[in-house]
Parts: sequence; structure tokens; C-alpha cells
Amino acid sequence: MLLIGSTALGGCATKGYVNDQIATVNSRIDGMDGRLRTVEGTSGQVLSQAQAAAGQAQQNGQRIDQINTRVDGLEQQMQQRQRKPRG
Repeated sequence: MLLIGSTALGGCATKGYVNDQIATVNSRIDGMDGRLRTVEGTSGQVLSQAQAAAGQAQQNGQRIDQINTRVDGLEQQMQQRQRKPRG
């Protein structure tokens, strides 16, 4: 009987042990939470920068379209002048 009782009690964890293990896990969770917040902050900044770059790229594309239109107009004027007989 004594052998059965000591075996059963030997497998039980004390509250202190469990609390120590939980504290260790909580500490690791807190560390990961801090890292996650850092990553979230950085990703938010990167997203803002990417959106700004996309907006700038769109504006640049519109300006290029305007310049192409003007160049096309100038080319047409030059071709018309070259077709007219001189003299």
C-alpha cells in the first residue's frame, strides 16, 4: 500500500512547479507579443510607403501619357510641314 501511495504522489506536480512553468511560458509569449507588435508596426509603415509609391507611379504614368500626346502632336505637325510644297 505504501508503495502504491508513493508512486501516485511522485507523479504529481506541485503548484510551485506548475507556476514556474507557466511563468516561463508567459514570458516567452510576452516576448513573442513584443516582436509581433514590432513587425506589425514595421509592416504598417511599409504598406504606407508602398501606397505612396503606387500613387507616385500612377502620377508619373499620367505625366508620361501627357508628354506622349504632346510629342505625337509635334510629330504630326512636322509631318504636315514636310508634306507642304516649299516655295
